[in-house]
Amino acid sequence: MTITDRRIIGTAGRDTVKIMNRADLTRRLASRLNNEEAVVGGIGNTHFDLWASGQRAQNFYMLGSMGLAIPIALGVSLAQPQRQVFALEGDGSLLMQLGALGTVASVKPRNLAIFVWDNGAYQITGAQPTLTAKGVDLVAIARGAGLASSTWITDEAHFEALVDAGLAGDGPLFACARTDNQAPEGVTERDAVKIRSRFMESLRLPTRGNEPGAVK
Repeated sequence: MTITDRRIIGTAGRDTVKIMNRADLTRRLASRLNNEEAVVGGIGNTHFDLWASGQRAQNFYMLGSMGLAIPIALGVSLAQPQRQVFALEGDGSLLMQLGALGTVASVKPRNLAIFVWDNGAYQITGAQPTLTAKGVDLVAIARGAGLASSTWITDEAHFEALVDAGLAGDGPLFACARTDNQAPEGVTERDAVKIRSRFMESLRLPTRGNEPGAVK
């Protein structure tokens, strides 16, 4: 199923979708990666779960800075249009960098898929409520920024269909999941230089042969 099949972009609202487990969704994404796709995980539990799902050189684990997962993923998607790129971000972090959504909409990278975990809280700093717990709708904001293919994720099967659309290069895609507050299943190695260097080295590899623009 692709985004052009409009069934994948639903009309459900934040208050009507299933609350899912963040780590489970991350594992489902990781299990579908098979072509050196780049995945950028935002700070805190978002990238802790990405780490626990299996370390890959093509994963970037954001340490210490809120709101940068989408800008970094956008940069990779523009520099390497032959590589599929995923950004994983939390609601609190996205609220720090909403302008990135307009930038993504303006350049329209087909190889970029953005998934946001919305638990309505700054979980690792004491579970203080974010604005999404008080009525802010991130999908409505994304649509208003120009990302027409924006949707709330209704359940796990819908999530997997959206991942497949991202893998097919049918973006830009913005999808938001309501998630629980379960603790992460692992904690990332806190070595920023190692994370950066390994990720940058992995991006030097060609992903699909000798297409024009492939990085050697």
